[in-house]
Amino acid sequence: MAIVEVEDLRKRYGGRTVVAGVSFEVAEGEIFGIVGPNGAGKTTTVECIEGLRRPDGGRIRVLGLDPQRHPRTLRQQLGAQLQAARLPDRLKVWEAMDLFATYYDDAADPAELLELLGLTEQREVRFAKLSGGQQQRLSIALALVGRPQVAVLDELTTGLDPQARRDTWTLIEQVRDRGVSILLVTHLMEEAERLCDRVAVIDRGRIVALDTPTAIVTQAGGEQRLRFVPSAPVDGHRLAGLAEVTAVEQRRDALVVTGNAHLVQAVMVWLAREQIVAHQLRVEQPDLDDAFVALTGRSLDVADEEAADR
Repeated sequence: MAIVEVEDLRKRYGGRTVVAGVSFEVAEGEIFGIVGPNGAGKTTTVECIEGLRRPDGGRIRVLGLDPQRHPRTLRQQLGAQLQAARLPDRLKVWEAMDLFATYYDDAADPAELLELLGLTEQREVRFAKLSGGQQQRLSIALALVGRPQVAVLDELTTGLDPQARRDTWTLIEQVRDRGVSILLVTHLMEEAERLCDRVAVIDRGRIVALDTPTAIVTQAGGEQRLRFVPSAPVDGHRLAGLAEVTAVEQRRDALVVTGNAHLVQAVMVWLAREQIVAHQLRVEQPDLDDAFVALTGRSLDVADEEAADR
């Protein structure tokens, strides 16, 4: 069953189109990702879903409700962690939980949520004294205090160190396991691949792919990479002449060879013929970053720079 339905969503700011005909559905019980570079229209899309912005066109239903016509009813069933949300520095963890609990008719037990998210020992700590990871845990707790059926998490792990990010990913999976459907907004493709059942890849306000992460990578035809340290000098021009190879790059003492799905076999046969051993061999499969390049013709970094210039 679809719990979120978005059809032909459009939004403009002045003369600039930010969301241009976006359509997708979120199924009950899944983690659905909206991924893409900064400025692609991700946050505007979810703010329309949450009822925080009025669309210029299209149709949105969340649990069968129009966010613009039924905002109060929807707020009781939808939890949100916003990208730019920040609490007062002096507000204690328990105070924040108690305050947000008053917004809901059937709030969860704040103490239970703090225990679930590993924040019991920080209940007396002021917001400004929490680590980045603890602040994000609190954001999740506040999004869940209303016992929502749907939770919207926007750029949840931006700015966290790798360990805090992975801890947060585990928490998100635990939240889904408690029966909460999740709409996850992120520009981190690794995050989307780890967490999402399906993703909508958005670029310049349009969806360029919508499927499981694995299917998108496969359909985009992302290239494989083979990284190794050769036991003897390699003639890069001859190696690049193989039909399966599209690029050969020297990185210090290692070679990085890029090519199609038959790359590994072709390169290994060629190396054996040249009596060269590949040390520290590593095969890197294509991922969502590679798929984005294949779909749009540019990297995420370039897309982010373009968005910053607009």
